[in-house]
Amino acid sequence: MDEKFIVLIQNAPPGFKLTVHAFHQCEDRIKWEAFGHYTSDATGTVNVSEDLSLGGTYSGVEPMGLLWSLIPVPGSKPGLRMRKLNVQTPMEVTISVYQGHQTEGFVDLVSLASVLVERWHMAPGIRRIPITEDGLSATLFLPPGPGPFPGILDLWGGGGKLVEYRSALLACHGFASLALDYLTNKVTIETGNFVDNKYFEAAYNVLQQHPQVLGSRIAMVGLSLGCAITFKMAIYSEVFKLSCAVCISGSHVQPVAGSLEHIMDYFKENAWKTRFSEENETIVRDLLLPITTDTSFKADVGRLQCPLLLVVGEDDQNWPAYESAMDIKEMMEGAGNSHLLTVLSYPNTGHLIEPPFTPHTRASNFMSAASHKSTYLWGGEKVAHSHAQEDAWRKMLLFLRENLYAGRNPVLTSFSHL
Repeated sequence: MDEKFIVLIQNAPPGFKLTVHAFHQCEDRIKWEAFGHYTSDATGTVNVSEDLSLGGTYSGVEPMGLLWSLIPVPGSKPGLRMRKLNVQTPMEVTISVYQGHQTEGFVDLVSLASVLVERWHMAPGIRRIPITEDGLSATLFLPPGPGPFPGILDLWGGGGKLVEYRSALLACHGFASLALDYLTNKVTIETGNFVDNKYFEAAYNVLQQHPQVLGSRIAMVGLSLGCAITFKMAIYSEVFKLSCAVCISGSHVQPVAGSLEHIMDYFKENAWKTRFSEENETIVRDLLLPITTDTSFKADVGRLQCPLLLVVGEDDQNWPAYESAMDIKEMMEGAGNSHLLTVLSYPNTGHLIEPPFTPHTRASNFMSAASHKSTYLWGGEKVAHSHAQEDAWRKMLLFLRENLYAGRNPVLTSFSHL
């Protein structure tokens, strides 16, 4: 899924106007499309990786525009976001060529040529292992071969559920990655209570003690609310011994004493700061603003002892990720450990910084783990956000490889290249 493809059209008349169209139907039956307008050269050829799109859902030279500019077909219900539910099946995309510069009604047009493309989150040989021991709701993805492999504990945000596609891709790059559900897990559903810090420590122990995981080389990757947990465990847990941490679109602001329940209560207490856009989209970034000076309400990043990568969208409308990153930088400089910090900050980029070529979603329907459903504004501008996702993924993989494989010679396979 994170590899580029080349779309090449040949044997068209010279100077021929054509539309290259991508079509995908999700597992939930929602239909998505993207298209670009091209003119063939003197040899009757169009190379999407090199030639200009003159219009459509993207323009300019955009090798992967047919994926990252996918939008719901006209007539679809509003507020949709594309997410892969089953990583054991491919994302199927039909690439078609139509005569002329078309903009609508593709279902009624006859294509000149088409090809079906399979995009996989799990490369050949990747093993997917459900984990339920110690009450966990998790899935472990192991690269091919005997290992041992460096480990990654992978946490998503406030929507809960077991989200596997990032972990599956990380395994394609040589990491044993454990995707963890900590909001809608079995224990929480049965008891109605949030998990405590021991739940995350149990997940760390499962990963660390697995025979195919290099227990001395473990990282944590958190997105959104997952960042709060990452900071709490990395700094305060006696169990966690991380080699590095990655926090995407998150903040260190949280009640230092306590667990997930206290973090959620803190957000509820600040819910009065919620704003709404002109389109009535929910904006919650102000819940943590202004960044507090009360040290009991922000993780003491000055105590961090492992490298930290912050990935920040400067137009994040869901969390104050940029303001938090600047405060983290100041705190770490004051504590003398700023050499451990790397910040990737992207203008015109929103909250949902996903693996590359994932369609940008500026706003979508969102059901929080507390069962509050509304349309949330995530932010970001399509082109800038899409380019940021590609750059951030490449640099995150490099950061993880440098800190988890340092001093070792990773077994690189044909699919695990940067």
